[in-house]
Amino acid sequence: MVSAFKKVMPELSNTQASLVQFAFYFGYFFMALPAALFIRKYSYKSGIVLGLALYAIGAFLFYPAAVNAEFTYFLISLWVITCGLAFLETTSNPLILSLGDRETATQRLNLAQAFNPVGSLFGMIIAQVFVINALRSDDYTREAYNALPVEEIAVIRDNDLSVISLPYIGLGLLVVLIMVVVIFMKFPKSIEEEKISISDSFKKLFANKNYVQGVVTQAFYVGAQIMCWTYIFQYVDNLNETQGWSLTATYFNVAAMVSFLVGRWIGTALMKRINPSKILMLFGIGGVVCSAGAVVLPGMAGLISLVSVSVFMSIMFPTIYGIALKDMGDEAKIGSAGLVMAIVGGALMPVLQGSILDWGGPGFSDEKILGYIPEVNFSFILPLICLTVVAYYGYSTYKSSKI
Repeated sequence: MVSAFKKVMPELSNTQASLVQFAFYFGYFFMALPAALFIRKYSYKSGIVLGLALYAIGAFLFYPAAVNAEFTYFLISLWVITCGLAFLETTSNPLILSLGDRETATQRLNLAQAFNPVGSLFGMIIAQVFVINALRSDDYTREAYNALPVEEIAVIRDNDLSVISLPYIGLGLLVVLIMVVVIFMKFPKSIEEEKISISDSFKKLFANKNYVQGVVTQAFYVGAQIMCWTYIFQYVDNLNETQGWSLTATYFNVAAMVSFLVGRWIGTALMKRINPSKILMLFGIGGVVCSAGAVVLPGMAGLISLVSVSVFMSIMFPTIYGIALKDMGDEAKIGSAGLVMAIVGGALMPVLQGSILDWGGPGFSDEKILGYIPEVNFSFILPLICLTVVAYYGYSTYKSSKI
C-alpha cells in the first residue's frame, strides 16, 4: 500500500507515504491494553468477536475514503482495522499459550502462527494481480504522470483509489462471515488461573526483567519485519532504475514470504529439541548478516540478501512472545497487551526509514553513503540494528535459562 499510494499520489513524499504503516501499526499500540482489560472482564470469545467487528468496520470505511479521494481517510480506515487486529492478537495468543502443557507453549504458538504467512501470501498475490497491475497511474513514469492535464490526473486517481479500496471491502464481507461463525462456535475451556488485581498484575509485570526486555525486543523485531517487507519495493524500483532491469517487486516479496513460511515451520520443528531462546539467538544472528548484505552488496546479491532476512525473522514474533510470558498466570492477559502494544515498532521504524530515503530527494539513490551505497540500501541499517537487539535477547534469556 505504501508503494501503491506513492504511485497514485506522487505528491506524497516517502515519509508521508510511510504513514500508511504508522496508521496501521499504531492501532496495535492504542487498542492492545483496552483489549486485554476487555477479555479479562468478559471472555476470549467476546474479544475475538469484537476484534472481527472492528476489522470489518475499518474495511468498509475504505469506500468513503475512495469516494472522497482523501489520503487521511485511508489512514483512519487502516487504523480502525488494526484496532480490530489488536483485539485478535491480544486475545488469541494467550489463549493458545493456556491450552496445553506450559513446556511446549512457545512451540504451540509458533505452530499456530505458522499459518499466518499463508494468508499474507494470498494477500500479496491479490495485491499484485488485482491492485498493482490495475493501477493506471503505474503505466506512467513519475515525470509523464505529473505532466498530464489536471482533469486526466483526477480521473486516473479516482479509478486507482477505487481499485485499492475494492479488496478491503471484500475482506470486510469475509470477516463478517467469519464473525457469524465464531458467534455460534463453542470455545474450549482454558485452565482457570487465580485472579489477581490489575494493579498487582502491573507490579508483577514491571518487576519481571524477562518480560520487560521481551516487550522492548518485540518492538524492535516488528520494526525490522515491516521495514524489510515495505521497502523491498523501493529496493527493487531502484535496481530497475539504475540497472535498467524490469523486475517485479511483488514477486520478491512473495519469495520473502515463502522463505518466512518455510523458516517458521523449520524453526517450530527445531524447538522440539533445541531451547527456543537459543534458536532465537541463532536466527537473530542470521538476520543481522543478511541485513548487512542488503546494505553493502550490489545488485541482485543485495536483493537476495534482503529476501533471505525473512527466513530468520520467521520464528521471532511468537518466540519472543512465548519467552516473555513464560510461567505467567492471570497476569499473562495484561502481559499480552504489552507485547501487542510493542507492535508500534512497525509504526515508527518505517517512517524513520522513509526519512532516510528522502535524504537526497524523492528518488532512492539521490545520495550515496560512503560514496557507493545508495540511500535505499543504506536505510536497511535500521533492520540490522533491530535484529541485533533480538539476537541479544535470545542470548540473554538462553544464558539465564542455563543458570
